[in-house]
Amino acid sequence: MAGAENPEDTEYLEEEVEEEEAAVEEATEENQEEEVILDTSVAKLKEVQDKEFVEVRLPADVVAEAQQAWQTFIGSASSREAAGEAIYAALFDSAPSLQSLFKTARSVMAMRFMNGLNSIISSAASPSALKTQVETLGFQHLDLEVTIPRVVIFRDAIIDLFDMEMGARFTSKAKLGFLVVLNYVGGAYIYIRREYAVRIKIINSSWRTANNKAADFIDVGEVAEGEGVEGEGGAEGEGDATTVKAEETNA
Repeated sequence: MAGAENPEDTEYLEEEVEEEEAAVEEATEENQEEEVILDTSVAKLKEVQDKEFVEVRLPADVVAEAQQAWQTFIGSASSREAAGEAIYAALFDSAPSLQSLFKTARSVMAMRFMNGLNSIISSAASPSALKTQVETLGFQHLDLEVTIPRVVIFRDAIIDLFDMEMGARFTSKAKLGFLVVLNYVGGAYIYIRREYAVRIKIINSSWRTANNKAADFIDVGEVAEGEGVEGEGGAEGEGDATTVKAEETNA
């Protein structure tokens, strides 16, 4: 009959449907697992973590809104220098005692804050790039005694500044993005200083010792060379005196 279905065609269609459903289910499970990992990372970084320094993957929408907020903040200032000055003022107005940590001129320090935050926020979408950038900055700040309370002061000053400057444009996701990123950076600074500063001191001490030994060897060599020259000069002097005496005798 024309309306009858072919059993083989029906079986083939059922297999296709089952494969599609399995693929969708697998993709859904993978997305759920990724969401769990992201949620765990975000939840963990709502506090400063200084016991480890690993790559962290943040939700794409959180990173995007944080980056958008950063661009909005820069765009609302008359210049990048003015944006840096605003960050500097917000930080040290909230905690004047922190000024003693920085010996650099205010204008220079303001631009360092500006450039540092810009590089961090720009790298936030890539776990490896973010870790590398934060690690580089951490090594540049080994001389600073970073603590969790100081990280909290810095973080809150930045977030309060953005909240005041941007209002509703500083969305909850953007605020969350800055919260977790600044906590990550602060914890990394503490970790790097604690774990690597001692090793660097040992390396520097060994380097100084090696240089001192090299200097001693150079000094000894110069003394020995000087004595050799003096000996040669003395022998030449004695030879000249003998020659003069022989000439006088013959005369």
